[in-house]
Amino acid sequence: MRIDSPQWILGRAARIPGEPGWERKAEMAGLWPFRLHDTTLASCRIGRVMMARCIRVTLALLLAAIPVCAQAPLQKQLWKSVGFAIVKFNDQAPKSWNIYHAEKRGLLLVHLWKRYLLVDMKEQEAYEIDPQTVKQRGEDVEWSPADKPEQPIETPEWKTRDVGNMQLVKFRLGKDGHILELQVPLLINGKPAY
Repeated sequence: MRIDSPQWILGRAARIPGEPGWERKAEMAGLWPFRLHDTTLASCRIGRVMMARCIRVTLALLLAAIPVCAQAPLQKQLWKSVGFAIVKFNDQAPKSWNIYHAEKRGLLLVHLWKRYLLVDMKEQEAYEIDPQTVKQRGEDVEWSPADKPEQPIETPEWKTRDVGNMQLVKFRLGKDGHILELQVPLLINGKPAY
């Protein structure tokens, strides 16, 4: 059969008995050419049933795993002490203080006397942390972000600026409260180190 013949162009054309010779009916593309007698049709039904069962079992396992993942408690993160930081409380150095950082940049845990504050420098928010949720580990502390309160402390007059190789963050605790000033080192490129 030649490639340019009408039979080749129409695909597998067959003459239908009782109709004129010039009318031909071409087969449509589909899965029917792949069947061997009628066994493929039966195996397709079995395959569809098995596939539906596999999908149901997979969905059931995934749905069962979601509560297990949700109930897993978040592990406490290790917060490391920030070197070369400065803290001022009402323009004076407090007697007992420290600043800790985690892996995520922009979050600082500030220790003032017996009080802890979580300072989110990107969102310009501060949260008062329950001191009993913070565990001392040498120079570092352990604390889980899951223990963060829902509502931040009111922090009006938030100011951030770069002063040489330090980033200065200054804000008021409460509407008429004390002023807290943090000076955190910057990297050589001018981006925050913590």
